[in-house]
Amino acid sequence: MTGADVVLTLDLLGTVTFALNGAMTASRRVRLDIVGVLSLGVITAIGGGLIRDVLLGATPPAAFQHWYYLAAAFAGAAAAWVIARPPRGLHRAIVVLDAIGLSVFCVTGAHKAVELGLQPAPAILLGAITAVGGGTIRDVLVGDVPSVLTSELYAIPALAGAAVAVLAGGSAAAAAPAAVVGAVLCFAIRMLGVRFDLHAPARDPEA
Repeated sequence: MTGADVVLTLDLLGTVTFALNGAMTASRRVRLDIVGVLSLGVITAIGGGLIRDVLLGATPPAAFQHWYYLAAAFAGAAAAWVIARPPRGLHRAIVVLDAIGLSVFCVTGAHKAVELGLQPAPAILLGAITAVGGGTIRDVLVGDVPSVLTSELYAIPALAGAAVAVLAGGSAAAAAPAAVVGAVLCFAIRMLGVRFDLHAPARDPEA
C-alpha cells in the first residue's frame, strides 16, 4: 500500500466516522426526520473538507469529484438513522467516533495542503480547519455553540496532529507514517481531555 493509499484510507475512515457522529449528535439534541439526520451527517462528514478545498482553490472540492466520499458519508449517516436516537449508553461511542474523525481529518487535511504547495504553518492550520469544520457547521445548524469553542481539548489536538503530519512528513516515504503518528497523537490528546475533563484556558464571563 502506497502513502497515497494510506492517506485515502484515513480520509474515508474519517468521513464515515464523522457522518455517524454528526448524525447521532444531532439526533440527541433535536428531533429530526430522515432528511435532517442524513443531511447533518453528510455535512459533518464533508464540511471541513469543503472549507479546506475552497480555501486552497482546489475546486470542485474532492467530495464532489470522487463518488466514494459522498457514498461513505451517506453510508455513515444512514447507519446512524438505523440506530435512530442513540441511547445514553452510546454517548461514549459518539465521543470516540468524534475523536477518530478529528484525528484522521487533521492529518489528511494538512497532507493535502502540503501537496498543493503550502508552507508548514498554513498547512497545519488548514489541517485543523478540516478537522473541526464539519462539526462546527453541524452545531451552528442545530443552534449550539460549536464544540471547538467550548469542549474539552478539541482544536489543540487537531493542531498537534496536523503539526506532526506536516513537520515529520517532509518526504514521500515519511508522509504515511507521519500521518498515522499524527492521527494517533491527536486521538490520544482528545481522549485524555475527555477522560480527565481537561480544557483549554478560558475566561469567566462574569469576571
